[in-house]
Amino acid sequence: MNLDFPTQEALTHCITDTNVPGFPKPYKGKVRDVYVLDSDKLGIVVTDRISAFDHIMKEAIPFKGQILNQLAAFSFDKVKDIIATHIIDVPHPNVTIAKKCDTIPIEVVMRGYLTGHAWRVYKSGKRQICGVDLPEGLKEHDKLPNPILTPATKAQEGHDEDISEKEILSKKIVSPDLWNDIKEKAFMLFERGSQIAAKQGLILVDTKYEFGLYNGQLTLIDEVHTTDSSRYFYLKGYEERQAKGDEQKQLSKEFLREWLMDNQFQGLEGQDLPDLPDDFRIKVFERYAELFEMLTGSTFKPQLESNLNDKLVSIFKDAQGQSKT
Repeated sequence: MNLDFPTQEALTHCITDTNVPGFPKPYKGKVRDVYVLDSDKLGIVVTDRISAFDHIMKEAIPFKGQILNQLAAFSFDKVKDIIATHIIDVPHPNVTIAKKCDTIPIEVVMRGYLTGHAWRVYKSGKRQICGVDLPEGLKEHDKLPNPILTPATKAQEGHDEDISEKEILSKKIVSPDLWNDIKEKAFMLFERGSQIAAKQGLILVDTKYEFGLYNGQLTLIDEVHTTDSSRYFYLKGYEERQAKGDEQKQLSKEFLREWLMDNQFQGLEGQDLPDLPDDFRIKVFERYAELFEMLTGSTFKPQLESNLNDKLVSIFKDAQGQSKT
């Protein structure tokens, strides 16, 4: 990828932590710093942090936050006719001003292919995941007869846990009517994301959606169809690779997890988190940028930042001054 930016400077100017003068300390997720601006709005800063196996890497990935934030904005815009989204404004490549929603504590995972966690469950001999039956005779990365929804509970710490529709309703996590609405929207979103990917030479393999309620209305939050929330295969050659039993070419965080496993780390007790070499950090950036450019059809233009906290003061004050959405 031919990008005009000073590589070493980019590596040393990653956005890993924000602290905005005059605003309360943010909630810090694995990637995002979330500021409560008022009763109605959030200021979401997408940093360059990257995580795998529920651990945040010690080194960040240059411009990853800008890529994720802008890809999410692009994808939210493509589905806003299906469901309301939390987007109010994207005033900076790293920043989203969003509606403050009541989060629904379920990760809605859609799968079109037998890959990742679903394959590991299937390989172990089970033929059901999250209460959904799977047919016999499938191999890794095979396309499923129809997309399936495999929910998980959102864990505050550690791994999310698979949960079935029956358990969601019996535990009264959401009402039956709300769950039906979530399911309907999830399948529609996955169909739209798959169509967009196919037009750009990609396969949307699986993805996760998060929802909230804004003034009682079901709303899509967090991110949608990004590198961090989704797995993509290259469409060209998929069937030939599958027929030969070859590995699929993919754009996702899986290659980071594979690198960590090659370096004896899977997040298990007693394992030391390895350092990410600079050349590997650049490769990770290139993967993220490639997916951005393939999905959006536009060139990623990085913006080097050295004083983001100062800019955030005026961005957040402007957002507070805007009328409620």
